[in-house]
Amino acid sequence: MTEPQGWEEVVGELRQSLESMHHAREAGLRLCRSIIQASAKCIRHIHRRQFDEAVVLLEDAKGVCSQARRSLGEHPALFYAGYLQDAEKELVEAAAVLAIVRGEAVPNPESLGVGASTYLNGMGEAASECRRYVLDDLRKGNLAAAGRVLGTMEGIFDDLVTFDYPDALTGGLRRTCDALRAVIERTRSDVTMTQVQWELMQELKRARKGEVIL
Repeated sequence: MTEPQGWEEVVGELRQSLESMHHAREAGLRLCRSIIQASAKCIRHIHRRQFDEAVVLLEDAKGVCSQARRSLGEHPALFYAGYLQDAEKELVEAAAVLAIVRGEAVPNPESLGVGASTYLNGMGEAASECRRYVLDDLRKGNLAAAGRVLGTMEGIFDDLVTFDYPDALTGGLRRTCDALRAVIERTRSDVTMTQVQWELMQELKRARKGEVIL
């Protein structure tokens, strides 16, 4: 039978445990901020079509994310506190946007080391982020590229809405889908309007050349 501890021993052990948690939390928060910053920079480079730089930043974010998991992994209360999942969601978003705009297969949760709800919400935010890329393609006259990315956005949304589970399991995926639905509707309208304008311009050019407009 274990001998009962004295109050001073109990306090000493608790102080040591909380001190360890405190240092892990501070390190984890610092690393999570670095993940978010690297992911945001990655997305900025993607929109600038600077893909090589984006890949480097994404790999940096993955490495820091591994450090954060190790730092917080010894303390389950910290590991699931939320800020690590928020940072991981930004990582998913950056990785997915890079893959989508390059026409590549999106990374799976295992390759990024994230949970289901974090991954699904990150994919939803990635699809929303792609609207900016579509608009840039439209301004440049790249209608085919814009249509391809829009199609991927729509496909992601169509699949995300099938995860009809309580928010406690999906991390608020329903709200993410609602926001994505609005983004897709606006983007589809922009693509359609640009397509109509382009076709009208082609008709006008043919008319100037004396061609018959049917």
